Amino acid sequence: MDRSPVPESPEFPPVPFPTVAVVGLGTMGTGLCEVLARAGREVVGIDVSPAAARGCVAALERATERAVARGRLAEGDRAGVLARLRTFPGLRAAADADLVIEVVPESYEIKQQVIAELDGIVRPGTVLATGTNALSVTRLAASSARPERVLGLHFFTPVQAMRLVEVVSSVLTEPSAVAQVTALVRELGKEPVAVGDRPGFIADGLLFGYLNQAAAMYESRYATREDIDAAMKLGCGLPMGPLELLDLIGVDTARTVLEAMYAASQDRLHAPAPVLGQLTAAGFTGRKAGRGFYAYDAPGSGTVVPDAAPGAAAPGAPPRPVEEIGVAGSGTMASGIAEVCARAGYAVTLAARSADKAAAARARVAASLDRSVARGRLDAAGRDAALARISPAGTLDALAGAGLVVEAVAEDLAVKRQVFAALDEVARPGAVLATTTSSLPVIACAAATSRPEDVVGMHFFNPAQAMKLVEVVRTVRTADDAHATVRAVCARLGKHAVDCGDRAGFIVNALLFPYLNNAVKMVQEHYASPDDIDAAMKLGGGYPMGPFELLDVVGLDVSLAIERVLHREFRDPGLAPAPLLEHLVAAGCLGRKTGRGFREYAAAGR
Repeated sequence: MDRSPVPESPEFPPVPFPTVAVVGLGTMGTGLCEVLARAGREVVGIDVSPAAARGCVAALERATERAVARGRLAEGDRAGVLARLRTFPGLRAAADADLVIEVVPESYEIKQQVIAELDGIVRPGTVLATGTNALSVTRLAASSARPERVLGLHFFTPVQAMRLVEVVSSVLTEPSAVAQVTALVRELGKEPVAVGDRPGFIADGLLFGYLNQAAAMYESRYATREDIDAAMKLGCGLPMGPLELLDLIGVDTARTVLEAMYAASQDRLHAPAPVLGQLTAAGFTGRKAGRGFYAYDAPGSGTVVPDAAPGAAAPGAPPRPVEEIGVAGSGTMASGIAEVCARAGYAVTLAARSADKAAAARARVAASLDRSVARGRLDAAGRDAALARISPAGTLDALAGAGLVVEAVAEDLAVKRQVFAALDEVARPGAVLATTTSSLPVIACAAATSRPEDVVGMHFFNPAQAMKLVEVVRTVRTADDAHATVRAVCARLGKHAVDCGDRAGFIVNALLFPYLNNAVKMVQEHYASPDDIDAAMKLGGGYPMGPFELLDVVGLDVSLAIERVLHREFRDPGLAPAPLLEHLVAAGCLGRKTGRGFREYAAAGR
């Protein structure tokens, strides 16, 4: 992130922008007024709606009252903050402003009209900032008689809490204006990221493609809205699921952003999913309307109420009995699954290609259990009982008595099919056979057996001991009771199971990896650096890790393999792996495990 000192300019007073006008007092404008007033600025709030103006003042009163109650603001200072906000119905109130930030609706016509009118009102040195997150700043600046004083200033909602601000320059923007605005952003306690003018900028440019794919996934009834949201929260650590987030942003707003992005990119990933237009036309625009992908108890509320959602699962067949679980494999995932099953009270047979490998896998479980005891998450008796339930074996024949066998070998279809063919010979009749694949077709594993109705996907996330999510993947041949068996086992393991069909990526990887690939394309096109992109997604999107941090952790080779599978399955040009990713993998820069990926590390594996 750029932290270079801001150059002084004689055109501006020592304190950047002592008076700021905010045009549009909706949620974003109201938040801006609060942040600016608390930072000592004289704030002119402008909105044609008297109700919006009253709401803005009331919101500031409530926010400062809470701050006083929590000891974060003195009562005397509160009076000063409230006095610094004045509201007006017309743009002429901005005449003495040093900076004007417009946050009116996302429409070229409306924004251009506001900017053109301000041209005839404000002083020559005043900077005009647009709060757009989707429209071209250059096109908006062209509607001004002084385009060099127009730039983008993209805050994130809620403004009071979100630290990221994207400072957007067009080819016409004067550097001194950018410098002064950047200084203000830092004074507000925010983190500025300098970006060029393209729809969506960094954060929304990556976020909205992901949201659009989630909407399309829901529309196709591939998975329920609840399962899509749970998968991304539990599988990726996101604060909100994509459909919940669309309702918060506004379905209509999201559609507008995507339309602008598609007009610029012609990328099918940005072509708005039809369901977004259908919901908008029906007035189901999200929380603000009381209905979007979910139903809410009132407009503006975040409290979800039950409704009849399309795609809700009907009660199915009863599960088959499972007393013993077999795990085929000896790697990290296999030992993690064995530990989880043993701690849940199942007898576990851990089978590998040799007795030594099986013993090593059991030893890995023992070490993990010891760490849990040391951290106070498990007592010694529980550790000993769990370990006693795990029996290592050097042959798949030992899995003959298991009611569920989970295959956790290398992510290679030929290897997995070989294992399933062997399990078909070994496993007892009625045993459920599950694969932990994250990207390969489950039906191809099932086809290697004489009982495809007993085969199901059971995609655990790494580390299996900690991650709560399991994607349960049904093929076109999976029997209802086999599916029910895996769901029942997940419940006993304390995992959150989500249902999905048998196609590349399932839920999480199908939504996650196109987003990662698009981040690589941004760097490849020299639009932004990995540091700025990571900062944007963590500060603006609430992501626990930026895309490049995550790519280096996952492994660039693993990521490339998944992206190739997705591209091959869906045949969408937008899913083609970024050449930069392919080049890094070819050079052996695979991320933390090799000591170098998008960043360099002190030692391999760290």
